[in-house]
Amino acid sequence: MKILHTADWHLGKIVNSVHMTEDQSYILDQIISIAKEEKPDVIVIAGDLYDRSIPPKEAVELLNNVLTSLIAELRIPVLAISGNHDSPDRLEFGNQLFKAQQLYIETKLKGDLKPVTIHDEHGPVHFHLIPYIEPADARSFFEDDNIQSHQSAMKAIINHIEKHNDMTERHVFVGHAFIAGGMESESEERLSMIGGSPYVDANLFRVFRYVALGHLHQPQRVTSDVIRYSGSILKYSFSESTHNKSVTLVDMDQHGTCTLSFVPLVPKRDMRVIESYFDELMSGEALESTEDYLHIRLLDDGQLIDPMGKLRKRYPNILRLERKVLTSKMQLNDLNRIRQKQQMTHLQLFESFYEEMKGATIPEERQGQMAKIVQSLVEQEREK
Repeated sequence: MKILHTADWHLGKIVNSVHMTEDQSYILDQIISIAKEEKPDVIVIAGDLYDRSIPPKEAVELLNNVLTSLIAELRIPVLAISGNHDSPDRLEFGNQLFKAQQLYIETKLKGDLKPVTIHDEHGPVHFHLIPYIEPADARSFFEDDNIQSHQSAMKAIINHIEKHNDMTERHVFVGHAFIAGGMESESEERLSMIGGSPYVDANLFRVFRYVALGHLHQPQRVTSDVIRYSGSILKYSFSESTHNKSVTLVDMDQHGTCTLSFVPLVPKRDMRVIESYFDELMSGEALESTEDYLHIRLLDDGQLIDPMGKLRKRYPNILRLERKVLTSKMQLNDLNRIRQKQQMTHLQLFESFYEEMKGATIPEERQGQMAKIVQSLVEQEREK
């Protein structure tokens, strides 16, 4: 059986005030093309289809169009779960009707946790769709007051699966959780710590032939090649600038042995961190004109007038601009220094600013000049 594993679409995402819908549509068209070429037997979406509980209209339309292409046109079953960003109630709407079209969406623990079973030429493969839940959800479902953490909640779920299924057959776990040992990035919202630690031990999943995970945005294995995060479909923060986004293809043989391959996803606009001098950027020596999303760190230590306005003529999608020299010095500031500055005179504040920008104290002759300018400005303010 061939499984296409993806997760963390975050439709409706806004990054630094930029709506990502166009970029998401571009990348989802690639996933549809991959599905056409690879012809998987099933597509798994391991949570966070939307970026927030009430998604914008454009995000809902995009998801509807993509699922219609995959299910109605390509006739590939889609198995999805809700993540911590999704609204279980909204995502659950119509899920019983959708099953007839081979769209399976699980958003809550209910019933007897019966898996979705898909057959290939070798027999059944059982997919256990376990959405993101809080410990309290599992505590209520199992009526067990001892469930006080994500670890104990997941342990109870897997114990239930083992008890009610023949685990010698081929079983796939689909979940949205924080597996201990996984590498985070800034764009992941921390899972709730209500009731204890959010971490889950990877050893719990050893009974499954493949574990399709969502939540962490970097594609990665956790302790085993078959316990895997597919990663997000796009870079959603500059902490992900070095990630290589992809979808995971899983070829499972009749014994449940999995062979993995990864199909890269190429964004319309990349997300990059660039360090250079202002003049080198303006001349194109450091970076050619591009529409990529940029975080630029300027290495200059002198005065620059309207650097953002000028740079955006060559690089229209600068989302963040900082002075590396200034930033490194600001990182040394603490609460006591801030309080000290609150007590400084206007001239002392300028002297402090000059030192931060130039890395040296202001010369005496300029101190006198600035004293006159500051005094003149103060007098003008008093006259208003």
